[in-house]
Amino acid sequence: MKLSALVPDLAPDLGSVEIAGITADSRKVKPGFLFAALQGVAKDGRDYIDTAIKAGAAAVLTDDRAGEWGVPAVKAPEPRLVLARAAAAFFPLQPGIIAAVTGTNGKSSTVDFLRQVWASMGRKSASMGTLGAIGPSGVMDLGHTTPDPVAIHETLANLAREGVTHAAMEASSHGLSQYRLHGVKLAAGAFTNLTQDHLDYHKDFDDYRRAKMKLFSELLPAGAPAIVNADSPELEAFEAVAREARLKTFTVGWRGRDLRISEALPRGTGQDLVIQWGGGAGNERKIHLPLIGEFQALNALCAAGIAMALGDDVHAVLDGLTNLKGVHGRLELVGQTLAKAPVFVDYAHTPDGLNVLLRAARPHVRGKLIVVFGCGGDRDSTKRPIMGDVARRLADEVIVTDDNPRSEDPVLIRAAIRKGAPDASEIGDRAAAINEGVRRLKAGDALLIAGKGHETGQIVKGVTIPFSDFDVAREALKDVGGAIG
Repeated sequence: MKLSALVPDLAPDLGSVEIAGITADSRKVKPGFLFAALQGVAKDGRDYIDTAIKAGAAAVLTDDRAGEWGVPAVKAPEPRLVLARAAAAFFPLQPGIIAAVTGTNGKSSTVDFLRQVWASMGRKSASMGTLGAIGPSGVMDLGHTTPDPVAIHETLANLAREGVTHAAMEASSHGLSQYRLHGVKLAAGAFTNLTQDHLDYHKDFDDYRRAKMKLFSELLPAGAPAIVNADSPELEAFEAVAREARLKTFTVGWRGRDLRISEALPRGTGQDLVIQWGGGAGNERKIHLPLIGEFQALNALCAAGIAMALGDDVHAVLDGLTNLKGVHGRLELVGQTLAKAPVFVDYAHTPDGLNVLLRAARPHVRGKLIVVFGCGGDRDSTKRPIMGDVARRLADEVIVTDDNPRSEDPVLIRAAIRKGAPDASEIGDRAAAINEGVRRLKAGDALLIAGKGHETGQIVKGVTIPFSDFDVAREALKDVGGAIG
């Protein structure tokens, strides 16, 4: 493919270069590739141009700083945006209906629930995000919540070739800030919530909010539905952005105008919900959602809202909710002790996420609610005492442990958490902390292991050590004679 087909308005001598592939990773360059040398937070892609050329790069895409190399170079003020559009041109196939979901919490569950709802209606569907790309052929690891645009467009093209017609994808603040979704032909977008996270990357909370808003302000075409959580304090702000972009707002939640929960009754393995829609008489139905936790109900409702806003029949959508399966690592039951005390694993790693998780579990616990959690290193340090305080207030027993300390001293991370939970137990070794949590369980109690969810590694000093909360919890339950699953 000619470079001019990927990047418009190039000089003839530059545009005539033949391109065989695209990548922003010098290790993946093959003969004839366009190498995107991007300025990152920690590394400068320009440092790898010579390596890319030796591997056969036919051209380079980079920013407009001075510099010349032995191959043609495309320089642009926003090379990430050019890369996204070039990737879309190189991999033009996409599913006909694509919905993107942004927000601090709930993205993974919402896109997976939406995939399941569409599948229940006979649609060939897929989801993309933290859990990878899940489609008809199984699961493919993508590496990031929102991977780089080359991976996004290559994955979408592969899904389209498999016959996928409907896809749901997560839109992280990093991905939105770095133009990774530009070129994706979105049919709908949704906003779940906005709470403190990623302030190690964004300069402040307003910058974080603006990044999330780009889904509505820059990516959705005029007239597309914008689904908004009506219970979020950010409702008015996101609705205003949607209106300015000439989108059709569709609100969901306890206060949703278009789709709402009017009653919820917790059950042992799920909850009974009364769901209403629109404003007409009789627009109400009671369903059983086979998932515990209010936040799971609200994520399911958001998924339902996306499907309905795109024109799907409300009863077909609600039928899909009654058969939902929980998302891996999201309030997922590992097993029970002999006394029937359950052990759950969850991905909650923000103050709001932990708050929502503990509040969701409380109605299902007759005895003590025990939580094991930590905070990641090289990430927003201000949330550590806040999460400690959340755990102190909402759990009966708190065990503070390590969670991807990365380059930081884990002792200092745990100390920061315990400023908010001074009476918490402290067990740095995560496996030992999980075993202690299981050992403490009595009849009526429940254990929540928070922070890592589906992850299978512990990052320490640049090394990823194999580690799974699930595997450790299973072994701990076996040691006390408990049951798995």
